[in-house]
Amino acid sequence: MVQFLTERVVLGVIATLAVLGLFVFLCRTRRVSTSVDEAQLEAIQRLSKAAPELRSGLTEASADQTAKHLVELLKCVAVGLSDASGSLLSWDGQANYHHRDLEDSVVIAVSKGQREHIQHESLPCSRRGSCPMRTAVIVPLIVEGTVEGALIVVGGVNSGRLMRMADEVAKFVCIQLELAKLDEAKQQLAQAEARALRAQISPHFVYNALNTISSLIRTDPEQARDLVQDFADFTRYSFRASGFFTTLSEELRNIDRYLTIESARYGSRLNVRLKIAPEVLSVVVPFLVLQPLVENAVRHGVARKPGGGTVTVVAQDNSNEALISVEDDGVGMDADRLFADLRDAHKTGSHVGIGNINQRMRSVFGDEYALMVETAPGAGMKVILRVPKSFPGVRPALPDYSHPEDDDDYVPAPGSPAANGHAPSP
Repeated sequence: MVQFLTERVVLGVIATLAVLGLFVFLCRTRRVSTSVDEAQLEAIQRLSKAAPELRSGLTEASADQTAKHLVELLKCVAVGLSDASGSLLSWDGQANYHHRDLEDSVVIAVSKGQREHIQHESLPCSRRGSCPMRTAVIVPLIVEGTVEGALIVVGGVNSGRLMRMADEVAKFVCIQLELAKLDEAKQQLAQAEARALRAQISPHFVYNALNTISSLIRTDPEQARDLVQDFADFTRYSFRASGFFTTLSEELRNIDRYLTIESARYGSRLNVRLKIAPEVLSVVVPFLVLQPLVENAVRHGVARKPGGGTVTVVAQDNSNEALISVEDDGVGMDADRLFADLRDAHKTGSHVGIGNINQRMRSVFGDEYALMVETAPGAGMKVILRVPKSFPGVRPALPDYSHPEDDDDYVPAPGSPAANGHAPSP
């Protein structure tokens, strides 16, 4: 589905560029007082201002802003936008007393999905001699076979050019509305992926964590109490409802909680090394992008190795990117088998966590930000992520919980694996 969305976005961009090219061509025929180059620049600027408003969908607020830019672009009497029922959302320009006279024609256009052309002579008008309106073109806005609304262009002269311009502007509006639907679909996909990752939090981890805490209640009640708090914070963060993105600092806090709990369980069999560059702590990453990788390193790497091993997390500055790696010296696996599992993860359920994260990185940042995995039998595994420091539309969500110790600087809790550089003894 991600590939489908990417292709659709590319097609949308190509179509938008085609519309821009057509407007440039039309501007060449509009020899007004300004130069041709200035007319071209003005057309492009008006389109660029109208486009962002429509990316939120066709609403009253977006229609108000869009109509304002379009009426100035077309140099016409007025521009109106209606919803899918034919109800007027916005009207900008002159002759606004005629919008009620056009209501029936707008309803016909959206119900039939066909363009309507109305002459001023067919409308009642008390300003027959001074009314700026001479004609109106109503074009239905059809997105993926569904009428989403209508564009109304009112002209001061009867000309075929006005009709062609109305058609091209309607195409431009439809492209932006289609991109808005794609944005919505991407949000829904991101929600589904986040739910899938939450579902991947192993029931065995929950059971083993509670069992470890239970065993410490009598022998070390203070450590048991600390682990209960870590477990509560871990689950609260992992199942929070808001946001698809967070900061690397927040992700590392959650990893610290996870490793603290697992270290209490595995004892000296689990060692932890963290090397984090302070300058990358504020980098924005997809929510729950690291914890599944660390859990995979613990459960499938170190835990299966006789005598245990070490999990290493490194985050370093790499020019315009943060370079993050999660590595273990555990049992490893055949690389060809891993890549085959990742291709079929949606069917088999194997390595769903790694497959999900790889898919999310590609869908958010592009295919060039796919995970890099190094592994071999007996040689452990290393997963590398490249995260851009800045990316359009990627903003961290504010946590829906707070603690006094939470701030912008990552400070591991005393006695935690991150603070000690290795797992504490049980």
